[in-house]
Amino acid sequence: MADGTSLDPVLARALEHANLPSLVPVLVQLTGDRRWCREPYRPTRSRGMDNNDGGGFADEVAAEIRAAVLDAVLAHEAGAPAAIPAPTGELLTELLTLATGEPAPPEYADMLAEDLGFAPEPAPSVPAGADIDAVVIGAGVSGMLAAIKLREAGVEHVVLEKNTEVGGGWWENTYPGAGVDTPSHLYSYSFAPRDWSTHFGKRDEVEQYLREVADAHDVRRSVRFGVEVVAAEYDEDAAVWRVRTADGEVVTARVLISATGALNRPKLPAIPGLDTFDGALFHTAQWPDDLDLTGRRVAVVGAGASAMQVVPAIAGVPERVTVYQRSPQWVAPNDVYFAPIDTAVHELMRRVPYYRAWYRARLAWNFNDRVHPSLQVDPEWEHPGRSVNAVNDAHRRVFTRYLEAELEGRPDLVEKSLPDYPPFGKRMLLDNGWYRALRRDDVELVTEGVAEVTPTGLRGDGGTETPADVVVMATGFHTHRYLWPIDIRGRGGVGLADVWGPEDARAHLGITVPGFPNLFITCGPGTVLGHGGSYITIAECQVRYIVDLLARMAGEDLRAVEVRPEVEQEYSRRHDEAHARMLWTHPGMTNWYRNDAGRVVSTMPWRIVDYWRMTHEADLAEYATEPRREH
Repeated sequence: MADGTSLDPVLARALEHANLPSLVPVLVQLTGDRRWCREPYRPTRSRGMDNNDGGGFADEVAAEIRAAVLDAVLAHEAGAPAAIPAPTGELLTELLTLATGEPAPPEYADMLAEDLGFAPEPAPSVPAGADIDAVVIGAGVSGMLAAIKLREAGVEHVVLEKNTEVGGGWWENTYPGAGVDTPSHLYSYSFAPRDWSTHFGKRDEVEQYLREVADAHDVRRSVRFGVEVVAAEYDEDAAVWRVRTADGEVVTARVLISATGALNRPKLPAIPGLDTFDGALFHTAQWPDDLDLTGRRVAVVGAGASAMQVVPAIAGVPERVTVYQRSPQWVAPNDVYFAPIDTAVHELMRRVPYYRAWYRARLAWNFNDRVHPSLQVDPEWEHPGRSVNAVNDAHRRVFTRYLEAELEGRPDLVEKSLPDYPPFGKRMLLDNGWYRALRRDDVELVTEGVAEVTPTGLRGDGGTETPADVVVMATGFHTHRYLWPIDIRGRGGVGLADVWGPEDARAHLGITVPGFPNLFITCGPGTVLGHGGSYITIAECQVRYIVDLLARMAGEDLRAVEVRPEVEQEYSRRHDEAHARMLWTHPGMTNWYRNDAGRVVSTMPWRIVDYWRMTHEADLAEYATEPRREH
């Protein structure tokens, strides 16, 4: 009888491009043969955030795995059922341990089973005719998700979007090099996979993906484009939100959901002379469509995530690029950052049962909670200035060796680029050509802040003067001013901005605030992922929680729910105490996660699996409730 390769050479070729650690649990599921759980079929652990496609297998073992998968898939396509179609509990934990090459905590089984579709939970739903509707502010990642899930639940809603298309920040940010530093297959809605062209999606493909999701789910039917919300006030007598737009219209709904995002309002520092520059000066989020940098002198203010994408993307086009860096960033390598995804991989995703699920599961483990334990401060650690524990110090050595190798022969750049604070203390970045760009003769790194913008360029706080034709402000966003500049007023006309102050926002689960009934926030305070992972995962947790709460409101015939002050206070206390034991309170650096008083406002201290459990079901006991009034 012919072997599988001759029967299906297309699939056989595709398997040559497979991530082998993702194939082994597929074999177990398809065949039920537990020998694939033992040596020599157990892959090695990934190094850092590498894809580890080869799994550390000897060539003959790799060939045996591919051949067995080919036979199992052909048998499955011929009608043989999968032996283990939906592993859960201990078996699922065992398979995750097998796929990742390291022990997987058992508490991940429930989240993984739901995410991979092995144990789907029924979606919350609202009875027909329920007295509940919603206004959603924003049609970005979270706003689109809210629209999809509200419609599935049967909640009438409208999405008010200030732009002319869906996508939020991915529609707005068109600067060169813009993209995600989360793997594409992870930076996707769990219910909407895509055949990505690259392992780390660039802006155009991410924006295209969001438009395709909007098409598939008819999201635009719920969206009013070109409508900017400027204010919203809670009407206590009617128990509704009155939402005012920039053109004076008032839209009324029982529920208000904010999906404005954290990286939404560009931030320009108060540098003297900003308005005196004779050339083009703009924030990265406001990149001019018709800008031609050919032969020009470009100064970039900032060296964070946006600058690290812009500079390698434009280097070689301008006459000169000068980067002003107040402090350096830790940069990690990745073995597939620049690699395209072969179309053969799409064949695997389509034809090999469970392969897409396990490929995503491995990415989630490597990029989500895996690093979280290493961010806890060890009070006994003997080098607290440079790292927070032994593992964090090992990370420091790995990243330092990588930096030194990339900048070999340039001790001046090594000195300028090597951080003196612990790894992960600021947002961790992946190297997308940053170090190679710095080595160029036409790129200069200035380790100074900008003291003044002059009509002809920049003056650093160390005295360096740089002539420039174009100034790019890679200076971040108003990350602590949630919902700003929208004027949100709850009970008694109290403003949300007054409750929080300019930079001290707090909310139960990052979602809801006492005094503001029926107001729910996505991407709220304390929900940014500092330790890695995909924000879309967090958005799905939050939207599920919100919709579940609305379904419970409808089921109990309630017209309003308001989180109890003691519940929010207890959550914020645990949030702050957890952060006090973590890296981001380290005094050796500044970051956009914490405010001027040192409180971490933006970042989540929990593992993603912890937050998933916290938000999986809403508990009405945490809320003061108001029944619907009969007329």
